[in-house]
Amino acid sequence: MRGTIAGIGMTPLTRASGKTELELAVEASRLACADAGLDPREIDAVLSYHLNDSAPVVQVARALRIDRLGWHNDISGGGTQAASILGDAAMLIGAGLARHVLIYRALNGRSGRRMNTVSTGPQERFTIPYGMAGPIPMFAMAATRYLHDTGLTEEHLHAVVAQSRENAASNDRALRRGPLSLEDYLARPFVCSPLRTVDCCQETDGACALVVSGVLPGPRIRAVVRGGGPGCSTMDRSPDVTAVFSTYVAPMLWTASGMRPTDVDVALLYDAYSWLVPRQLEDFGLVPRPDLGAYVLARGHAGVNPHGGLLSEGYVHGLNNVAQAVREVRGGAGVALITGFGGSYGSAALLTP
Repeated sequence: MRGTIAGIGMTPLTRASGKTELELAVEASRLACADAGLDPREIDAVLSYHLNDSAPVVQVARALRIDRLGWHNDISGGGTQAASILGDAAMLIGAGLARHVLIYRALNGRSGRRMNTVSTGPQERFTIPYGMAGPIPMFAMAATRYLHDTGLTEEHLHAVVAQSRENAASNDRALRRGPLSLEDYLARPFVCSPLRTVDCCQETDGACALVVSGVLPGPRIRAVVRGGGPGCSTMDRSPDVTAVFSTYVAPMLWTASGMRPTDVDVALLYDAYSWLVPRQLEDFGLVPRPDLGAYVLARGHAGVNPHGGLLSEGYVHGLNNVAQAVREVRGGAGVALITGFGGSYGSAALLTP
């Protein structure tokens, strides 16, 4: 797969940006272009993903003074796109349709349109009467079953959250940097059992942007996969409600890349909820299920999301994890695993030096 990530840019992460999504997108995009050593007018294609909560790519391109815009796409979707949008950019480069592709995600996820709102679509007519309003109750139900099946407990979820805080402590961008004792964790209120407020990723204002290039140096996009099937977001027809995207895409990733779990040096896992960290460690073959409990309590996952992840740094729909993967590879980490979660559908990618 062709393409390197030549530039990254992020705005500050806040709970009240005081800026429009367009302003955030343009700020992050200019920073990414500067990091790549490009004038924004050298960008050939612009991609973004959103849930009707962002600035359209044509507006961003116009604000960047990209007068001759080639391929451009506003992709409807959330966390599933965090890794797979790298594949979209790489395919444009491989097809000869672009040399430099700008990717961005911008949102006022706290002060503007918030994620954890109740949808009124056709499926919700059958779930809202039973208290499943919004994504958290759905994934909490899957988490309950996963804890039962694996023997993991609240203590293990605390270890995931507390480690993310420790990782974020030295990250000036992070919104949650304070330590979290087990006593403090257990005192936090439930959103929907077994998920407490601190088990859920943050609602954040901010933007992140990347430049994927066919000619500039940078971490190489080794492989990208996207897929899914029955599981936690299709409970009405699933034999296993704990199955998440990684159940399906992990085997695809190792086949597409020709690599193995032991090749991974750093994992940037989409930690929208704390229980997803052990679930992905298991699915990607990084830790066998029988060893998960002891591994997590011993903080064997300390190298996962070294910036604090979505739980502690902030939530830019996973694209900030991709930016951190670039920092890690630039810093000599070697192979970086990146994931994108949207329930039982999602994506994954590998970056190499």
